[in-house]
Amino acid sequence: MARLGVIDLGSNSVRLVIYEARKDAAAPKPFRILADEKKMAGLSAYVVDGQFSTAGIERAAAILGDHLKIARNLSCDRVDIFATAVLRNCANSAFAVAAIEEAIEHPIFLLSGEEEADLGLAGARIGQELGRGTLVDIGGGSTELTALNEHGQRPRHGASTSLPQGSVSSYAQFVAVILPETAECRAIAEGLLSHLERLSEQSREQLRGERLYGIGGSVRAVVKMQAQALGLPAKPPLIERASLDALFDLLESDRGAFAHGAAKACPDRVHTLVPGMVILRTLMEALGAGEVVVCKYGIREGYLVKRMLKD
Repeated sequence: MARLGVIDLGSNSVRLVIYEARKDAAAPKPFRILADEKKMAGLSAYVVDGQFSTAGIERAAAILGDHLKIARNLSCDRVDIFATAVLRNCANSAFAVAAIEEAIEHPIFLLSGEEEADLGLAGARIGQELGRGTLVDIGGGSTELTALNEHGQRPRHGASTSLPQGSVSSYAQFVAVILPETAECRAIAEGLLSHLERLSEQSREQLRGERLYGIGGSVRAVVKMQAQALGLPAKPPLIERASLDALFDLLESDRGAFAHGAAKACPDRVHTLVPGMVILRTLMEALGAGEVVVCKYGIREGYLVKRMLKD
């Protein structure tokens, strides 16, 4: 058994998960989680005029340094750091990554949108049967979509895309205060639809289907809010359209009750909860889906299995 650490450098949070794992590809879940440490960093706020700022580099390096210290204290055999949209999409990406690496004396693997989608799919399939549909990963700075065949696999020429809009970037671009107003929700939806419309007609058709498979923090936040506000199970297998609509009804009819529920359900995501909800509902409408199957694992576990246990 090996003790392996994975650090996910995201737009909103930086998360360290330490696994006890074995190289056994036949096992449905060849690991167990020993520690899970998340720090809210808000790194997308450090992108100024398309550039990741010096303050952002210092902030990222400080948090990563703390996580690496935890990993050393827990005697990890190996620690990998990967970064996604917040560093991928900034104009000075290569410079920012190199500067952070120099500060922490540790390499960072910058994932492409396609790599992010593939690793998310690998994680979603751990211990769970997938079928025809579209895998959705709503991150802070991007949303990954991957068309799946009847075996829950990505076809050789199947559509896979990274839309440059996530829950954090939607909040930053479209929302004035904390909870979006109706017009701001509409602007978030229109922004996402504009990205979808840039896809080829063939890609949009491949992504259409009755079912979405959801991974990532934004999907989990919706699940927690459902449980808090609607009295649904804390870990439901599905997010149904009716439940999502009920959350929007509560937001419009009683913003105070919605805000208090959000503060209890996901206090670290109060400001990005509704943007994530809007993205999810917009995707359901645009792709013709009636439900979202909630997957237990995602990109970090996919990275562990495909990039660390196979080395």
